[in-house]
Order: sequence, then C-alpha cells, then structure tokens
Amino acid sequence: MKKQSVFQGAATALITPLTETGVDFPKLKEVIEWQIAEGINALVICGTSGEGSTLTDEEHRETLKYAVEVVNGRVPVIAGTGSNDTAYAISLTKYACEVGCDAMLVVTPYYNKATQNGLVEMFTAIADASTKPVILYNVPSRTGVNIEPQTYARLAEHPMITGIKEANSNIAKIVETMALVGDKLDLYSGNDDQIVPLLACGGKGVISVLSNVLPKKTVELCEKYFAGDVKGAMAMQCEMFDLIKALFCEVNPIPVKAAMAALGFCENYVRLPLTKMEPEHEAVLLQCMREQDLPV
Repeated sequence: MKKQSVFQGAATALITPLTETGVDFPKLKEVIEWQIAEGINALVICGTSGEGSTLTDEEHRETLKYAVEVVNGRVPVIAGTGSNDTAYAISLTKYACEVGCDAMLVVTPYYNKATQNGLVEMFTAIADASTKPVILYNVPSRTGVNIEPQTYARLAEHPMITGIKEANSNIAKIVETMALVGDKLDLYSGNDDQIVPLLACGGKGVISVLSNVLPKKTVELCEKYFAGDVKGAMAMQCEMFDLIKALFCEVNPIPVKAAMAALGFCENYVRLPLTKMEPEHEAVLLQCMREQDLPV
C-alpha cells in the first residue's frame, strides 16, 4: 500500500530569527504568517537553515512547539530532529510528535558517520519511535556520509519512513534509488539549483532555502511542472539561478539570514561557528534580490 505523502510542492527550510539573547519568537511568527500567505506548501522548522545544530535543547523544543501553535494546521510542520546522537534524535522525535508536528526530517549522522548497516539501524530506531512520517535527509557535503540506493530500498520497507530530502547532487544515484524504491518513498530535492531535474526523476517537490525569500515563485515553479509545463518550470529555474547561486556562495544559512534580514524578517545574526556574510558577497546577493523585484 502506498504511504501518504507529507506534502507536494515547496516546503521552506525556514530560518530561525535569532538575537544575542535567543530565539525572536515574534519575528518567527511574522515569517511563518508571510510564508503561509504566499502559498507555501509546508514548513521545516529547526533544520539546517534554522540553525538547529546550535540551538539549545530548550530553544529547539520551544521553537517546534511555537511553530505548531502558530501554523495551527494550515500547512504541514516538519520538525528537524536529526542528530549524530541517536538517543537524542529519538528523544527529540518523540517530543515533536507529542507537540503536533506533522513529520520529521532526520539527517544522516555527521562526524561519527556510519556504515550503511549503521544508517539502517539508526533510521529504523528513530522511525520506530515516531508516530509521524519520517523524511530522510541525505547531504554528504555536510555529513561525510551518503545513503546508497540499496540502503534506501531497505529503509523504504519501514512504514513510517515515507520520503527523502536528497542533496547528494548525483543524478545517476537518484535515478537508481527511484528505480529501486518505486512509490515507497517520496523524493524531494534538497538543492534549489536542481528542482526541475529532481522533479523529472519522479520528485514530489523541494525542501528549499530559496523559498525563504521567494516562496510564491518556488511554489509556482513546482505547480508549473506538475501541470505539465516543464518548459515553463525550467525557465523559472534558470531565471532564479543567479539568486540561488548567491544564496549558496557562503555556507547555508549565512546568505539566507542576510537576505531575510534585508527584507526585515530578522536580525542579521548567526551563531558561531557561522559568521556574518562577507560584504562583497552580500552586495551580490542584494543585487540578485533586486533583480527578482524584492524590496531591498
């Protein structure tokens, strides 16, 4: 039986507005309300773009709970609950389920890494503890470990593992994965410069950094593709390419935090080891935003 999809289209890997004293919850509410008004299909809270790795445990939990309350069922809330500490990932996953998050986004273990068997056992343990769907997040450039197609095929048998956020950039591996898993796992692009290519591989959408600043256009790109206008979707992909490139010219979420600050949604503040965007890079980013008619 086919598993139920968490969402189709564009989900924003949302920033977490921060100040020197902690999470700026009024600004987080403002960002969430704008995203929903712009038509976003889902929101990822406390992921990479949300600086989940440097939030305290209390901040992480409070932010998930607050986001669920603000969203109030209008779009799915996907909680970033991954860790290289499996016990902590399980604890956070259980909490996210309890407070009403609609799905989990669980990254591969970083630094300590894992064998493919280790990945299967870790993801299985987390999924066993979850009462909500689990989306696996594969981003080898950050974690140093890749989920292989045959491993996806094993994990696809778990009833709670329903999707993949794929950011390995290897189209051949992604095609191999989809050939093995069929409709058992939903595929989401984890790279904004590859949305249309991954949709062409059978993807359901994108978990996007770009949609922090251009939610409506990112949703429209996906809608065009699903309506059969592949050429129109690809034209949008190309038209936004310079902005996408600028959003990743330094490690995420440094540029997107600068972009959202320029739009008035947060302070331009990131926690160490991240630092503010280099001025010459920020100038390019702001110019790319102006070319997209953004008010900066």
